[in-house]
Amino acid sequence: MLLLRSGARLPSRRAAPQLLANRCLVSGATDANAAASPGEGPRAALLDGPTLADFMPAGGGGCGVGSAAVAGVSRPPAVRKPPWLKMFNPNTNPETAERYKFVRSTIKKTGLATVCEEARCPNAGECWSSGTATVMIMGDTCTRGCRFCAVSTSRTPPALNPEEPKNIAEAVEQWDVDYIVLTMVDRDDLADQGCAHVAETVRNLKQRNPNLRVETLVGDWQGRLDLVEQLVDCGMDVYAHNIETVERLQRIVRDRRAGYQQSLSVLRHAKTSKPGIVTKSSIMVGLGETAEELHQVLRDLRDHGVDIVTFGQYLQPTKSHMKVDRYMEPSEFDEWKRVAEALGFHCASGPLVRSSYRAGDLFKSRLASRAAGESSARPIEAKADAWASSGVAVDMSSGTVAQSQVAH
Repeated sequence: MLLLRSGARLPSRRAAPQLLANRCLVSGATDANAAASPGEGPRAALLDGPTLADFMPAGGGGCGVGSAAVAGVSRPPAVRKPPWLKMFNPNTNPETAERYKFVRSTIKKTGLATVCEEARCPNAGECWSSGTATVMIMGDTCTRGCRFCAVSTSRTPPALNPEEPKNIAEAVEQWDVDYIVLTMVDRDDLADQGCAHVAETVRNLKQRNPNLRVETLVGDWQGRLDLVEQLVDCGMDVYAHNIETVERLQRIVRDRRAGYQQSLSVLRHAKTSKPGIVTKSSIMVGLGETAEELHQVLRDLRDHGVDIVTFGQYLQPTKSHMKVDRYMEPSEFDEWKRVAEALGFHCASGPLVRSSYRAGDLFKSRLASRAAGESSARPIEAKADAWASSGVAVDMSSGTVAQSQVAH
């Protein structure tokens, strides 16, 4: 090999073709000439200089170079999106198209950040065409970095806009809707994590329209129960906080500052602080969870007083986010809806369902069941039928799963 003196540099990639050509020109030299002056002069340097292989990436590549070395290495096949993942197109109907354009233009005019856009929600067309949207407050930059979420992150996001609560109330009033969902980015950089800002936004909305139903989809407040109490006293109707996934996958899916038990404690405290309030949580599937683990999440949510639960398929927003483990079929979502209802939940379940999907309808259904005096307990046979169709044995006396199985 060619030895370089101190301070000398290796040839650049651009020099590789020329070095290869020079090597070919001198390759016809006789062995005698090569042996006559070994290691001396530029001729010897060219004979013993770098070749094209020195500039190829490790493991081979290019036009068949090194193919034998990587013949036994193969990447796992990509999980392709199934045909049932089709988004609603609001432009297929003149009425929904007009409503969609009106809401979109209002959002653009007021400069509001919506989770529909920031989180790339697949239901934006359907929700906006029905005149509803989920407004994201406290900016569009989160202090946490969950591996499933497409919202921008930063340790030092911009300061809160003190005029935002008033601006949001004015914008929502223009939409002429009777149900609005407020969600937030996590703001761990603030002393109260933005709780007072959320509460003020709710109060402004209620002042302009006392009949407006307000759902707040909020963070875990780092487990601070005093902040939970502060928020439930502001007049909101639904306290929503997402558990996201099963306990085993929490550290993989969510930011390290979030936690399974922490989320459960927040949901329980919201209910105990104001018993009449409706509580809600959401679960993503397709992350590698098992059926037994999903059922345990439902039991834990029920034991912590949660009223409404939603199931939705995780969709990888960008290549830098965690990959989809599997796509659950629509029939499986129907089964999980039956299981949840058997445990006493009101439930929305489907491939494109998100935490705010048909939020107003679920809330009204819950209020109707309370007015009718329905028991939270549903027939255990319905739950057993749902599990039997997926081949999982259920203990009829306790409702627990007797066999671990991938969630399908």
